[in-house]
Amino acid sequence: MAPGTDEAVADTPKAPGPGADARPDDRRHPWRAFRTWRHRRPFGAGLALALGGAEILLTQQASISVVLAAGADSLAGYVLPIMMVVCGLLIVINPRQRLFYSIIGVLASLATWVTSNLGGFFIGMLLGLIGSSLTFGWLPDRPRRTWRRRKSRTA
Repeated sequence: MAPGTDEAVADTPKAPGPGADARPDDRRHPWRAFRTWRHRRPFGAGLALALGGAEILLTQQASISVVLAAGADSLAGYVLPIMMVVCGLLIVINPRQRLFYSIIGVLASLATWVTSNLGGFFIGMLLGLIGSSLTFGWLPDRPRRTWRRRKSRTA
């Protein structure tokens, strides 16, 4: 292959442009593509919120001797954890609206204290509060700051 031919150009790795989301070899490595997708959003926080809601839903299915609230209140005991799971999934899918979803997640997590067996015996409520708080504090990637040295002013 002579330098400057099409084959030589095709073999050189290309740097991703400003609109490129992933490296060209991500097609061969789907786990790497998933990792880059996951690092661009509050994945762990949304997962914690969704797991908290799922745990509360599981405690709602406990036997009647363990259930602390039953009757008309039990409808809210199912609606609030479902809202937590949906907010957790929406945080991962649509991180631009993360502030709204995290506020709804915090309110739903706190409301499960009364409606869902003390918030899933504290575990689900704490997972929901931690996930919502982490989501609220998450910031998207920003370009690195360039530190400029101040020039010393000499008279």
